[in-house]
Amino acid sequence: RLGSSGGKSGSEGNTELMNVITIEDYKSTYWPKLDSAIDQLLTQSPGDYIPISYEQIYSCVYKCVCQQHSEQMYSDLIKKITNHLERVSKELQASPPDLYIERFNVALGQYMGALQSIVPLFIYMNKFYIETKLNRDLKDDLIKLFTEHVAEKHIYNLMPLLLEAQSTPFQITPSTMANIVKGLYTLRPEWVQMAPALFSKFIPNILPPAVESELQEYAAQDQKLQRELMQNGFTR
Repeated sequence: RLGSSGGKSGSEGNTELMNVITIEDYKSTYWPKLDSAIDQLLTQSPGDYIPISYEQIYSCVYKCVCQQHSEQMYSDLIKKITNHLERVSKELQASPPDLYIERFNVALGQYMGALQSIVPLFIYMNKFYIETKLNRDLKDDLIKLFTEHVAEKHIYNLMPLLLEAQSTPFQITPSTMANIVKGLYTLRPEWVQMAPALFSKFIPNILPPAVESELQEYAAQDQKLQRELMQNGFTR
C-alpha cells in the first residue's frame, strides 16, 4: 500500500500515502461508520440521546470529500435514505384509519428532525459536490425524497381523513393537524388546491381576503370537495 515515497523525503511521502483513502477503504471503513450514524438519526425519537460522535462523523465526511469520494458518498446516502423511506411508507400503508393521521405526523416529524442532524454532518459534501457539481442543495434533495417516497403515496388517503378530522372536534389534536398541514405545504405548496379552506387555517395569506358573504360558499366548497374525494375512491 505504501509503495515508494515518490521522490519526496521518506517521512513526508509516507504520511501522504498513509492518508490516501482508497475506494475499498471507503467501503469497508468510512461508509459503515456513516451508515450506522444515519440509521440512528433516522430512527431516533424526539429528545433521544444518540451515542454517536458528531465530530468523528463530520471528520469522516471531510476526509472522504478531500479524497474524491463525494459522488459515491452522495449516491450511498440517497440509496440509504430512500430504502428507509420506502419502509416507512409500507408501515403507514398497513396502519388502520384511526391511527393513520397520527402515524403520518410521527413519520414526518421524525424525518424532518433527523435532517436537522444529517444535513450539517454532510456540509462538506454539500458545499464541494452537491452545490458546485450538481447545482442543488442536500436539504432540498432529502426533503424531495420524503415527498416522492412517502407523502405522494399517501396524500389521497390522508386528505379525506384530515378533512373528516377537521369537522369532528377532538378527533386529533390541533398541534397534530397544524404540523401535518404545514408539513404538506412545505413539501408541495400546490397541495393547497386540494383543500384551500383547511390549509388557510394554518398558513397565513394563502387565500385572497374573504368577504363575509363568501364564507358560506367556502364552507359549501369544502363539503363538496370532501364528497368528491370520497366518490373518486380517495378512501382507504
